[in-house]
Amino acid sequence: MDIEIAALHQNHTWDLIEQPFDVNIIGYKWVYKLKHKPDGSTKRYKARLVTKRYNQTYGLDYFETFIPVVKAVTIRIILTIALSFKWKFNSLMFIMLS
Repeated sequence: MDIEIAALHQNHTWDLIEQPFDVNIIGYKWVYKLKHKPDGSTKRYKARLVTKRYNQTYGLDYFETFIPVVKAVTIRIILTIALSFKWKFNSLMFIMLS
């Protein structure tokens, strides 16, 4: 859990603010998972912090959802196209991709 919280802080996932009086606070929970090696032994423990979104009401707590997710294969395709056209890269692009 400490590693997950540190990663969330490092990635600036959220900003702490004072609670407005007219806002419904949505809780959270920890989800735990064991990762296993092919032989069945434990490889590592994973912890993830997730919201209890089932407490949300559409139109009251949110109006739209957006989750920025990109697959590694998409990044490889874009980089392959960029290299074939000899486009230039800057370090900011690689920071955004990592």
